[in-house]
Amino acid sequence: MIRRKQTDKPFGGQITTQPPAPWLDSADGETPRATETTVKLSDIVLPQHQPRRYFDPQALKELVESVKQHGILQPLLVRPIGGGKYELVAGERRYRAGQEAKLEVAPVVARQLTDDQAFQLALIENLQREDLNPVEETEGILHLLAIRLQCDVEAVKSLLYRMKNAHSKEEQQPQDSLDESRRNVSPKGESTESLDNISDNLDEQTESRRNVSPKVDLEQSKTVEQVFESLGLMNWLSFTTKRLPLLNLPEEILMALREGKLEYTKAQALARVKDDELRQKLLSEAIANDWSLSQIKEQIIAKASSETPPSESKTPNQIPERLKDITQRIKKRQLWKEPRKQKQLVNLLNKLEALLGDE
Repeated sequence: MIRRKQTDKPFGGQITTQPPAPWLDSADGETPRATETTVKLSDIVLPQHQPRRYFDPQALKELVESVKQHGILQPLLVRPIGGGKYELVAGERRYRAGQEAKLEVAPVVARQLTDDQAFQLALIENLQREDLNPVEETEGILHLLAIRLQCDVEAVKSLLYRMKNAHSKEEQQPQDSLDESRRNVSPKGESTESLDNISDNLDEQTESRRNVSPKVDLEQSKTVEQVFESLGLMNWLSFTTKRLPLLNLPEEILMALREGKLEYTKAQALARVKDDELRQKLLSEAIANDWSLSQIKEQIIAKASSETPPSESKTPNQIPERLKDITQRIKKRQLWKEPRKQKQLVNLLNKLEALLGDE
């Protein structure tokens, strides 16, 4: 017989801190009670989106042996989805180990959660345990932002890059205005009052620029800042500058990062190798021989110098001409007025803005 009991601990010991973001609170301001129980593993299903994708085979094998001897000691966090089924929120490694160990039931903490609450808790649980690699962490945060902003991930990237560009302009413009003001002030100085007026004008200009931005939605910016503040890992600017470029790395390097076979600094060095075949060869050797960063850089220089430089292409670079031609054709046809193609055009523009944001 399945035993249930009510608890005041919302996560059953799995996550013991207060809800880390305002949107995790219930409508009446109280944390909903959670139910501690045991359920059949066959009644637990995996969610469509999980922050963690890679599980170290050796570590999982060791956990399976432990589960065979002692069972699952820490409850899984789940949410009811109807029909006697539950969706896993946190504890996928223990869930997989239970399946491998042929367990029939597992201890769980069941709690009513929305989609974004469930994903938020799954992400935080993994972050607190430091289970996510940099790629999974970056993709997880992007997906969380997409849920909160109710848009797709490409639109989130575009927003972050626009926020970064607006931030850079905000920092630059006051300094430019101050330099201009100094040039216009007489060396002898007419009065303290005139200098105070200049300072006041600069403050007003800065505030005006902060409040008027046709490219960045202030409500969206506020939501982004709220999410990063609640996660407590880094701010949105640091994420945009240092983490987003990760996702532009070659696929084989991204895979090595996901699997924990390569450190980020080493991945950056290898990603600079433009020749696909050479890069993949260096990647395999770096992993197999556990090269240090300095060794990787030395090998890149040695391999690159030994490679025969490719002959200059007889066909001139046609990219600028193609860009010019495509832009003219889009304007001529006014594709943005065609409902079917408008969304595709927006997605393409978002990708182009993301490319520009890497500069």
